[in-house]
Amino acid sequence: MPEGHTIHRLAARHAELFAGDKVLAASPQGRFAEGAALLSGTVLESTEAYGKHLLHHYAGELILHVHLGLYGKFADGDGEPPEPVGQIRLRLASDRHWLELRGPTACELLTPPEAAALRARLGPDPLRADADPDRAYARIRRSSTPLAALLLDQSVVAGTGLIFVTEALFRAGLPPTRPGRELTRTGWDALWADLVELMTLAVGTGRIDTVRPAHLPEAMGRPARVDRHGGEVYVYRRPGQPCHGCATPIARGTITARNLYWCPTCQT
Repeated sequence: MPEGHTIHRLAARHAELFAGDKVLAASPQGRFAEGAALLSGTVLESTEAYGKHLLHHYAGELILHVHLGLYGKFADGDGEPPEPVGQIRLRLASDRHWLELRGPTACELLTPPEAAALRARLGPDPLRADADPDRAYARIRRSSTPLAALLLDQSVVAGTGLIFVTEALFRAGLPPTRPGRELTRTGWDALWADLVELMTLAVGTGRIDTVRPAHLPEAMGRPARVDRHGGEVYVYRRPGQPCHGCATPIARGTITARNLYWCPTCQT
């Protein structure tokens, strides 16, 4: 599932393509036909990302909500859109650009109160200027749930996925299984600041890089990482490989039915 930086990049891209323009909307697949009919002919005023949720704001208080889930993806281009191929949930087009959405978990229209309720269900997003990290820490410091599970819970922190969570915990020297209530305020402030830094970097580059300069391939004389997710990382999807910091083999376990990665030495 795309992590939060991808959704923020999409929000910026869609604003670049369509903001201020009247769009024509259609649902070639038919599953969003009624919503597309309401959107068609309206002006896209702005876009926003909140965690893993994308919102388009149209004139007349129409709000398009998209959650990509595991299989959703966008494609876009210039000029006339191509002939529909496959299951296209939503197509947007203007005089200059087109956009297609396939396979999302959610593609729906929300009222402003419904959009506000969606935001209220989510924790603070490290990529938003209005984020309140105190709200997340209030949940964390009362919980016996492992830190990794808390940070993956979108109602605690919005936009963080397995890569950002496992990597930020490594960089903080925190074991992923440590109960949330054992995280000090100082520790949380540092962890939050690191998430902001890592996720902001990822928005700019389009990939997740978490390795500090001293541990980059050119600094260590090691091969660059080859992985479909891209980016240089410390522990994510590196089980059995030596830790870049101490050479201990990276461990793998599970939490909330998901793979978990950590260094047994650096994250004691």
